[in-house]
Amino acid sequence: MTEVDVGVRQNMPYFKIGIFLLPPSGVLPLHNHPQMTVFSKLLFGTMHIKAYDWVDDVTSSSTPKADSSEREGHEKGTISVRLAKLKVNSEFTAPCNTSILYPTDGGNMHCFTASTSCAVLDVLGPPYCDPEGRHCQYYRTHPFANFSAEDKQLPDDEKITEYAWLEEIDKPAGLSVVGALYNGPKIVEK
Repeated sequence: MTEVDVGVRQNMPYFKIGIFLLPPSGVLPLHNHPQMTVFSKLLFGTMHIKAYDWVDDVTSSSTPKADSSEREGHEKGTISVRLAKLKVNSEFTAPCNTSILYPTDGGNMHCFTASTSCAVLDVLGPPYCDPEGRHCQYYRTHPFANFSAEDKQLPDDEKITEYAWLEEIDKPAGLSVVGALYNGPKIVEK
């Protein structure tokens, strides 16, 4: 067996590391990491994290039950939404445990809101890659009550507030993520 047989090559990037610096009240909007595993570590500061996982076998009529302020900027009619369950809705202060986001579990769609100046170290594997279907998507949330679920009834004991409909949107205007190459000491295998 060779590297070609398993779809890897020597120069293939297996992961990417990023550090996100947010000022007080700074927001990294609701986004995802498709087909990726992400290790996140809050390095300093305090931030609120709200994260969702998809509910796989539920679709929507995609027609809002009623017009609402959530629908600003939309024409009347249908929009494409998908049901997600709230996984995390908490404030974290460094030092705290590292979180792990898996492709389908752990809060893969998430939003960071800085309570104080803060920094988050992310290790993404494999990294974003548009040709391979791993591109960042952004979402707008809609309350569960705004749409009806066609394929599945939620269990009676579930809290409706733990669910939201997510609508894919364009990258939010004004969002700027600036990348830079690592220029520190060389990382070598031992």
